[in-house]
Amino acid sequence: MSKYFKPISISLSPNVEKDDLRLALNLIIRPWLWKKGKSINKLEEEFKKYLGVKYAFSFNSGRSSLYAILKSLNLDQGSEVLLQAFTCNAVPNPVLWAGLNPVYIDCNKDDFNMSASDLEAKITTKSRVVVVQHTFGLPADMDAIRAICSAYNLILVEDCAHSLGAEFNGQKVGTISKASFFSFSRDKIISSVYGGIAVTNDDKIGESLRQAHGEFGLPNLFWIFQQIFHPILLHYLILPIYNFLDLGKILLVLSQMFHILSKAVSLQEKQGKQPEYFPKALPNALASMALNQFGKLEKFNTQRKKIAEFYYANLKDIPLGAQAKFELPAGFTARKNVFLRYTVKHSKAHDIIYEAWHKENILLGDWYTTPIAPCDTKIDELKYTPGSCTNAEYLAKRTLNLPTHINISKKDAERIVNFLKKYA
Repeated sequence: MSKYFKPISISLSPNVEKDDLRLALNLIIRPWLWKKGKSINKLEEEFKKYLGVKYAFSFNSGRSSLYAILKSLNLDQGSEVLLQAFTCNAVPNPVLWAGLNPVYIDCNKDDFNMSASDLEAKITTKSRVVVVQHTFGLPADMDAIRAICSAYNLILVEDCAHSLGAEFNGQKVGTISKASFFSFSRDKIISSVYGGIAVTNDDKIGESLRQAHGEFGLPNLFWIFQQIFHPILLHYLILPIYNFLDLGKILLVLSQMFHILSKAVSLQEKQGKQPEYFPKALPNALASMALNQFGKLEKFNTQRKKIAEFYYANLKDIPLGAQAKFELPAGFTARKNVFLRYTVKHSKAHDIIYEAWHKENILLGDWYTTPIAPCDTKIDELKYTPGSCTNAEYLAKRTLNLPTHINISKKDAERIVNFLKKYA
């Protein structure tokens, strides 16, 4: 029965396997390990080794990691940070919290990443930093963006929240810029519900990150409990009854309403405000969870590639009526895509998402339905001007994400494909 009511999901802690649940159960009863322990340093050392960088400091989110990087640059208040639209408010918010101004750059329609031409057009005398996002696991055109940054003396920072393991011209993302950050949130390449890490080879930035890591302090015990408890409650109770009279969904909403679990994005963040639990360093319990997932990185990304290849093979030339078809992800010779999500475009993307949930119990992804997600973000508070990034606004109406994570079996992928064929 639980199998029937449990959805095929693209989010809701999708990476969790049995060993992750055992670890969470072990940690939940050992609160003396929640804040401090050996896992923090071990995770940072493993990241330095994997990326080949000099410095890596873990924080309690990608947001905190980006905030720490921005503060390390000692920029004048009001300096401009150029970042792409078609993103989450988790990127512009740290810019605002640091007293800087976000300037939104349009994205390309073919790769969902920053447009080099729009970037160059929007540079002003106040521009200081470019934050380049590798969207959905596909690296941006780093040659073009680096050339612009060099020409205008701009500091380049990589947003690798979607792209751990991706490569550009054989070089791992996160190592192609002055500094970079990764996210371990609940639906990223690896996940510890909340978490992130900032890395650099720059000695000055590295020392500033070290200081920030100590000054930020650790989250409180209750916040840590919320994150450890998240995979336990989801996988033992919420997901098995998710579609039984919507009980699982109701339980999830109530758990967040009564703060048993944390939300992925707070109401404050949707208004450009700073929650009290950001920025913080990464606590030991979450470092343990991230470290366990990091050990499975190659397995995870091999699975993503395998499922992506299945979608490529089975979604070619599926028409909708006589006019539209699914537009599959473009391939780029120099860019290794890790397919955090398999992203297609369709003129009726939002209708497809709705139909999948209500008819097939398949939760497809809606990153991003607005230029700055989630859809209820107050974009004016985040200084986005409607009409300033037309490609991002176009893609927000047409983008549909298919799951690729470790818990998607071939049978699940077949169900998704068959639904799309039936819908067509």
